[in-house]
Amino acid sequence: MKREDEGLQSLGQETNYVFNYNPGLLEAFQNRHTENDYWVRFNCPEFTSLCPITGQPDFAEIRINYVPDQLMVESKSLKLYLFSFRNHGDFHEDCVNTIMKDLIKLMQPKYIEVIGLFTPRGGISIHPFANYGKPGTKYEQLAEERFRKY
Repeated sequence: MKREDEGLQSLGQETNYVFNYNPGLLEAFQNRHTENDYWVRFNCPEFTSLCPITGQPDFAEIRINYVPDQLMVESKSLKLYLFSFRNHGDFHEDCVNTIMKDLIKLMQPKYIEVIGLFTPRGGISIHPFANYGKPGTKYEQLAEERFRKY
C-alpha cells in the first residue's frame, strides 16, 4: 500500500496547531515490517501543559519508546497531538498516562513507554514513567522488567 492511500490527513498539509487537548489529532499507518521487533523512539523536548491548580505553564521533555505491531503513529500527527496539551490543565503524571493510553488506543503496540522529564517547580522536578506490554506476550514481561529498573 502506498503512503498516499493510507488516509493520513496531517502529513504534507499546512499545519494548523490546536492548543486544546485533542486525541483525535493522532493518525496511524500500517507497519511494513511486522515480522521484525524494533524500537521507534520519539523525543519532544518542548512539551508544555498547564498546572491544573495554578494555571501556570509546565515544561517537559516527553520521551516515547514503542515496539510496533500492525500500526504505527504518524510523526506529524503526534507532534500536533503533543502540542494540543498547551492549554490542558493536568498533573505531570496524568499527562504521561494520558499520552500512553491514547497511543495504545490508536495503534495497539506490542510495547510502549512514556517518560516525562518535567522541569523543576518549587525546587523539585517530577519524572513520571508509564509503560505497557501486550498481555499474555513476552512484551508484558518486558514491561514488568523495565518498570522494575526505572
